[in-house]
Amino acid sequence: MAKVKPFKGVRPPKHLVEDVASRPYDVLNSEEARKEAEGNEKSLYFIIKPEINFEVGTDEHDPKVYDKAAENFKMFQEKGWLVQDDKDHYYIYAQTMDGRTQYGFVVAAWVNDYMEGRIKKHELTRRDKEEDRMKHVRVNNANIEPVFFAFPDNEELEAIIREVTKNEPEYNFVAPDSFGHTLWTINDEETIKKITEEFEKIPHLYIADGHHRSAAAALVGAEKAQNNPDHKGDEEYNYFMAVAFPASHLKIIDYNRVVKDLNGLTEEEFLDKLRKNFDVEEKGTEIYQPNKLHNFSLYLGGKWYSLTAKPGTYNDEDPIGVLDVTVSSDLILRDILGIHDLRSDKRIDFVGGIRGLDELKRRVDSGEMKMALALYPVTMDQLIDIADSGNIMPPKTTWFEPKLRSGLVIHKLD
Repeated sequence: MAKVKPFKGVRPPKHLVEDVASRPYDVLNSEEARKEAEGNEKSLYFIIKPEINFEVGTDEHDPKVYDKAAENFKMFQEKGWLVQDDKDHYYIYAQTMDGRTQYGFVVAAWVNDYMEGRIKKHELTRRDKEEDRMKHVRVNNANIEPVFFAFPDNEELEAIIREVTKNEPEYNFVAPDSFGHTLWTINDEETIKKITEEFEKIPHLYIADGHHRSAAAALVGAEKAQNNPDHKGDEEYNYFMAVAFPASHLKIIDYNRVVKDLNGLTEEEFLDKLRKNFDVEEKGTEIYQPNKLHNFSLYLGGKWYSLTAKPGTYNDEDPIGVLDVTVSSDLILRDILGIHDLRSDKRIDFVGGIRGLDELKRRVDSGEMKMALALYPVTMDQLIDIADSGNIMPPKTTWFEPKLRSGLVIHKLD
């Protein structure tokens, strides 16, 4: 059963939230963060991308960079740019994109649920990335940024969302990327008790986005428990911050591929090889969007094509084999183009669906890439099936949008 609790969030005063809040650390590089923070000393980037405090080219993994993050976190609190709530709260966080709003609970999730597999993952993590985030959590003694969870729909929790969001929000703003962000605080003891009880009825939570942050937060919590001779189990470090959304609120968007060459094939030879496993239909110069599972969109030589996988080329009974990312990786990228490792092969790149299929066309038309492949998005049901079966998704399978805004709530570990 999922164990969560309320906590005393560290947050910006209402009039400063737009100055402090930022995009997550891992969706932009150092120079982009430096530019976005320019002229705004209150930007959270000075804590989550602390290399921007130093000259261009400073190694983001230098110990002085982590130390600067902690120094700035302390300074933000001393200046009143971040203030800790005086009692435990849950929070409801809403994100709005393209007229659609999703509502999640900001909670402190139990480290043991992660360590013992009740918080389920669907992606592999890299130890170097885990260690980077662990250092950041250690030096700040806080989860500065939340992780992104999903959970099976629960009508009682939906009713709480409906009731709480009738009230005036604490924050309500539109970020520069045009996505809306709204936050309500919950400090009513009866409602807090009900939220805790309802989460206890949920067998598993699922990491939607933020696998490295989840691993780092849980590992630091476990580390603190092991190093504390007086450990009792109720310390704040036994928990880490997450925003948990009902699964039906979330929408996974496509995650597409662009490839630099055809592995020595001509365009006609490539199309001919595709016909072995796909029904290939030329669609002309107008952008073609995949319209169902096992239907793909190919852009090649200034034309769009529909590729529909033939029966027998996928396995609907296998949670991994049914994925279009598996079908395309095996039958197109590996078997025809000779791309065996999506994580390391320099001939392939990945484009989040938030950029649209225009971006695929642009990168091919520019001559940078030879072909583009658009995939039908993975569903939340597929993600949950894979996590429940203990399987791991292939690389670059899911893209969630909008991303959680960082800096709305921070969780201290003491």
